[in-house]
Amino acid sequence: MSYKFPENFLWGAASSAFQIEGAWDEDGKGMTVADYNSFKRSDKQADSKVASDFYHHWEEDINLMKELGLKAYRFSLSWARIIPDGDGEVNPKGIEFYNKVINKLLSCGIVPFVTLYHFDLPYALVKKYNGWEARECAYAFERYAKICFENFGDRVKYWLVHNEQNLMMRVDERMNITEKDIFKREKIRAQMDYHMFLAHALTIRACHEIVKDGKIACAVSSTVTYPMTNKPADVWAARLNNLFKTDYCLDMHAYGEYPGYYMKYLEEQNIVPLTKPEDKNLLRASKMDFIALNYYRTLTAREFPADENHPKGLRQEGMNEVDYDMYGYWKIEKNTNLEASEYGAQIDPTGLRIVLNDYWSRYRLPLIITENGLGTADTLTQDGKIHDDYRIDYIKKHIEAIGQAIEDGVEMMGYCPWSIIDLLSSHQGFRKRYGLVYVNRSDMDLMNLARIPKDSFYWYKNVIQNNCC
Repeated sequence: MSYKFPENFLWGAASSAFQIEGAWDEDGKGMTVADYNSFKRSDKQADSKVASDFYHHWEEDINLMKELGLKAYRFSLSWARIIPDGDGEVNPKGIEFYNKVINKLLSCGIVPFVTLYHFDLPYALVKKYNGWEARECAYAFERYAKICFENFGDRVKYWLVHNEQNLMMRVDERMNITEKDIFKREKIRAQMDYHMFLAHALTIRACHEIVKDGKIACAVSSTVTYPMTNKPADVWAARLNNLFKTDYCLDMHAYGEYPGYYMKYLEEQNIVPLTKPEDKNLLRASKMDFIALNYYRTLTAREFPADENHPKGLRQEGMNEVDYDMYGYWKIEKNTNLEASEYGAQIDPTGLRIVLNDYWSRYRLPLIITENGLGTADTLTQDGKIHDDYRIDYIKKHIEAIGQAIEDGVEMMGYCPWSIIDLLSSHQGFRKRYGLVYVNRSDMDLMNLARIPKDSFYWYKNVIQNNCC
């Protein structure tokens, strides 16, 4: 079945600064938490020092975006490129670079869709405040956001605050959480989460004050969870996974307060974050204009009762990221009805239709998909081609799910596959590729960094031209 999309639908593609730019310390840029973490793996895979070298290839890459026919490009600014130490002097070279990128996009008829923060906190703020644990970090972010609005807001009208706060918060490395004591660690995590909510509200207020006709939103890692069986306990376990992974975050953004179940969790664990009385009105008044979501997979959960070995609530010592899906209430299991990528993500286009309907019915805000893609190894043939029919199949089925959601009544703004070009994957380097354009490098060999459009590039170009899939 063919799906026709609205005339103003934003066919886009996405990236993030630390995964694409390189030039990690060039022209005054400061080090970020993302840089610091990538350098720890430099002996095993590519790091952020060069990444895809967008910093030196931006004109060529944007010309490829124009050839592709993109209507929008979702990318992030590096806080440490604009303010190297996070809360000190502004770096003119950073402002100059992003001005050039924005102006080039506009000259090519591409709408800049800008994320302010994508996992790359200036490392100087870790040393100064332990990052988001301190309220001062939220105010530093507000200042950074205002600088961006003042310098770019005359041309950039679509903004995202944090990328995947709800996912980022669960990964100690991304938050630079090193505390070993379980209670202290979770108390730090809850305080960091709250300060990011505060920064989000401050930033939305600033955008609406500074950027004429500006639209701003959150960007969440979406969660769809199926019950392992039709047992009521498993059905509730699946619901809990959605609530604790994503819904609490969206509710906080939308309504300015923690939902009851999440507040109960914080109180039970004695990790309620410190707040100020004046925060309440700010959080409630700072309304998003739309919702951005990143969608890659669905999950399946079963009941996992608390016991003396797995007490309710707190993450246990030695758990890995998958085990962190246990809160003493439920456990994530494999769904045997779904195929999975080589990296374990269960592929489920129907889940995208489900989550779009869910968010639309709950919040009644326009939706845009800011990440969705298949990460896998690609083979460059002897004649210089990349035949990625598997990626075409993945994207096609997810676009069809969007078309179905539109028919269901969901208001959709656009779709941005991840990613426009191959970029640095946090834990798989350049072995795991998402791009519509191949970047000719390996983890340990920069080679010539040539840009080579894949078959998926030309397929997506046709979709954009016809506004139809």
